[in-house]
Amino acid sequence: STSQEVDVVVLDVDASKRRISLGLKQAQDNPWDAFVANNPIGSTVEGEVKNATEFGLFIGLDNDIDGMVHLSDLDWSVSGEEAIQRYRKGEMVKAKVLDVDVEKERVSLGIKQLGGDPIGEGDTYRRGQQITVTVSSIESGGIEVKFGEDDAPVTAFVRKSDLSRDRNEQRPERFAVGDRIDAMITAVDKASRRVSVSIKALEMKDEAEAIEQFGSSDSGASLGDILGAALKNAGTKD
Repeated sequence: STSQEVDVVVLDVDASKRRISLGLKQAQDNPWDAFVANNPIGSTVEGEVKNATEFGLFIGLDNDIDGMVHLSDLDWSVSGEEAIQRYRKGEMVKAKVLDVDVEKERVSLGIKQLGGDPIGEGDTYRRGQQITVTVSSIESGGIEVKFGEDDAPVTAFVRKSDLSRDRNEQRPERFAVGDRIDAMITAVDKASRRVSVSIKALEMKDEAEAIEQFGSSDSGASLGDILGAALKNAGTKD
């Protein structure tokens, strides 16, 4: 047999038992230190999906280090339980390094952070803004809608009372999944990442603008005359 020299570190010496404890890995470079040096917090890494659990995705990184993407860090717009269904074992994914604990040998990763928060950053969405939404679900109490960028859509819920200024039209069933509707943002709560959307508010705004431009309550013109004039004017512009 051939002998091989290796570097070891003396961990403990027990003279009474004539025993010396040696460590092989302690003489080698710590792969976790190397990982932190090469992948600081905020950097982007790429790895293979090793496993999907009830907690999130485990991603295989360099030097046999695994990082975890928690369910809450998968997607801004949908639940973690829904988002994790998109991923398959063996596929390559990119993620952002959120935290590294060398002592506990843990790497926290985030996939949703690659694109930034569509609600929490800047003034992309603001109160009073007119938007076009797409109906994604019909519920008994209203409709769920999505809007914004295709890769980072925002989800909102329009209550029955906000479906129309006409009480007879406040029926969720008159809409269908896939319908595109003009609406207005009535509130933006960045802390809870909630956006309130109303179709009724936009209708009332359009009506108020039409009255201001084409008539008033004491002009003798009916609401139908006023809105008719507004529609005719809009058609002339086209």
